Amino acid sequence: MSRLSSTADTAAPDAGAAPEAPPVDERREALLASLRTELGDAVADAVIRPGSDIWVRVETDAWAAAGRAVRDVLGCNYLGFVSALDWKPSPWGRGEDDPTEPPPERSTEIVQGVAGGTTRFQVFARVHSTTSHLGVTLKADIPDDDLRIESWVPIYPGANWHEREAWEMFGIEFVGHPHLSHIYLPGDFEGHPLRKDFPLIARMVKPWPGIVDVEPLPAGDDDSESGDAAEEGS
Repeated sequence: MSRLSSTADTAAPDAGAAPEAPPVDERREALLASLRTELGDAVADAVIRPGSDIWVRVETDAWAAAGRAVRDVLGCNYLGFVSALDWKPSPWGRGEDDPTEPPPERSTEIVQGVAGGTTRFQVFARVHSTTSHLGVTLKADIPDDDLRIESWVPIYPGANWHEREAWEMFGIEFVGHPHLSHIYLPGDFEGHPLRKDFPLIARMVKPWPGIVDVEPLPAGDDDSESGDAAEEGS
């Protein structure tokens, strides 16, 4: 009879053997080295996931310089997006929490994601090279007492719409943007809906997902007649 597995065939690890070296992504390592050469100490932190991706956090005042570097030095000719992050835990809890249960205890500590950070708000952007087929995600801290950063519109014109959205939804000013104006909200709207401390009243009234208790649509005359006919034929 054939056995699917056997512990007898598994060799015990050599206690004296050196641990396997972590994988190295030479192309992304070279990309990061080029950025460090161009920006120097303005590269605050970086994370490479070999064979997958790279994240680079730069100093706030080097945001525009970083955009020019990835465009001109690394050849990233495609801008995927520019947006913002609010790392503050929501004081309102999560929409998927069960409203019939006591709210769970959550940490109020602000913890930034990949490549770290020191502030509640960050901007981040995704650029890609259509020739080397490598992309990089750049991010930068936004000072808590001065929610401003340089615009990428002079570098990547496609950033125009993205920066308007981030300004509108997070309240971050992009200095040098030609026309920061509303996209979704009325001009007199107060607040920034994508900030974690912005109360989404609709979610409080009907916790997400609302689809579980959608009310049936009112039936029209045709629906009523077909329903009556179905009942008569049953």
